[in-house]
Parts: sequence; C-alpha cells; structure tokens
Amino acid sequence: MSRARIRLVTAAAAAALTVGTLPAAAYAAAAPGAGVSARHHQQQQAETMRQIPLQGAVNLRDVGGYRTWTGGQVRQGLVYRSDALSKLTDADVTTVSGLGLTKVVDFRIPMELQYDGADRLPTGLSPTSRPVSDLGLYGTLVGAIGSGDPVVQEQMLGGGRAEAYMRDIYRTFVSSPENRAQFAATLREIADARQGPVLYHCTSGKDRTGWMSYVLLRALAVPEDTAERDYLASNTFRAAYDARVRAGLKQSGRMQNPDLLIPLQEVRQDYLDAATAQLEADYGGFYGYLTQGLGLDLRTLAKLQDRMVR
Repeated sequence: MSRARIRLVTAAAAAALTVGTLPAAAYAAAAPGAGVSARHHQQQQAETMRQIPLQGAVNLRDVGGYRTWTGGQVRQGLVYRSDALSKLTDADVTTVSGLGLTKVVDFRIPMELQYDGADRLPTGLSPTSRPVSDLGLYGTLVGAIGSGDPVVQEQMLGGGRAEAYMRDIYRTFVSSPENRAQFAATLREIADARQGPVLYHCTSGKDRTGWMSYVLLRALAVPEDTAERDYLASNTFRAAYDARVRAGLKQSGRMQNPDLLIPLQEVRQDYLDAATAQLEADYGGFYGYLTQGLGLDLRTLAKLQDRMVR
C-alpha cells in the first residue's frame, strides 16, 4: 500500500471516531443526566429531545423545546445542532431539506475538512466555515491510530492524558479570542429575526457544538441543569456508533486497546466544568462571558430572547 493510501486510511479511521454514519432511531431519547434536581424532574420528563434520525449522522437535534426559568419555551424549528454532514445519503439530504435551513455553520478546522470532506447539503445551501480550534485533537488521533503502536498510543492517550487534553480544549472555547468570535457571530445570526432556521455543527456534534448549544440555552434562561443534560445527551446518541468504531479498530489490528479513545469520544461533566470555571475566572460569571467575552450587548440578548422563546 502506498504512503498516500496509508495516510488516507489512517485519517479516515480518525474521522470515524467522530462522524456518525449509523441510523440513530434506536437511541432517539436521552435520559436525564446525573444530579438533576427533583423539582425539575417532571418538567424534564416532558421535554423529549427532538432528534432527526439520519443514516449519515447520529447527533442532529432541534435545540428547541426546553422550558425557561421565565416560564417560556424555546421555539422549535429555528436552531439545529449536529455532527458533520459530509456522509449524508441522498435520503438524508432530502430530510435536511425539509428543515428549511437558510444557514449552516461549520465549526470544523481545515484538516477535518481535508480528510472528511465538505457537507452534503440541499441544492442552494452552502456551509459557512467558522473554524473553532480543537488544539490539534484531530491530528493527534491521526497520529495515534496511524502509529499502530500500542506503546505510542498509551503514551499519547493513556494515564489521564486524553482527559486532560479535552479539558484544555474546553478552556480554549472561553480563553481564545478567535474561538469566542466564532461563537459570538453564530449567536448574533441566531438573534437576527431576518434569518431563517440555522444549523451549526462540528465533526462529532458534541464538543464545539455542545458548548455552543450550552451557551445558547443558558442565554435563553434555560435552567443550567437542563442545558447540561442537553450537552451530556451526546453520549446517548453516539454510544452505539462509537462502540462499533472501537471494535473495528481492534479487529483491524490498528489498536490493541481502543478504550484509550473513550475519553475523546465522550462528553463529560468535568469537561464542561473546565469551560465554565474558565469563564468564571475570566469574566466573573455567565453574564460577563456573554457581554464581555462574546461582546453581546443587551439589545442583541433581547433579540435572542424575543426570537427564540415563546
């Protein structure tokens, strides 16, 4: 096999860690996360997450439907979150067309686009590239899998290093001016009443997309524990696919211990906590992050509420 072919196969394997390609109907409802307070339990039972089942993506969901502290409800059909759309089938494209999207925001970096490909979208709809740094995670996966060496893979990902890597990534969602600018631009577009339905995504739809969704829901006065539950639900939607990826890597001989990848495949409360601790340290709290960190003025925040909450 040529070197170019080996690089391509290795990159494809890395992409498979984070791009869903299996039907997700079997796990369409996510259970409430740990720590949910009893007084919100009944409300959360009624707030079933609206997933859009596809063959080429497993984490496409409507952000709407959640209740707010103010007694409102986040409107459905306006904002969607997803994993990458590059593997959509023709039937999937038809399904996505039915969402009436006018904007697709892609948080992936150029390396991800190079190896995984651009989104497959309905005719007339082009993605807006708005890269958010992954601190080299995609390249790390390519290198770890491509080495085929269990010792190297353990050195790169074992001993808590993968978890520490993820916490660092989440901190940069808050600390990096470039990353903040990408999230802020997306929130401003969502707040624009002239904008039609919006979808944003990264590769797996769980980290960059998960943080974007958490921030949006918190900005709409959705209770913190509900926003956390939406974030953690990616584990439910992705679980079956991610397990098959690990099994495939082991069977192919590329990884003796593919469980090293679990911290990179999952979302975890302590990853989210790393980002929220960073915003507390930098801006004194969530409101400071919205206004100072993201540069959203009160008028924009009011527009966001008016458009998204009924």
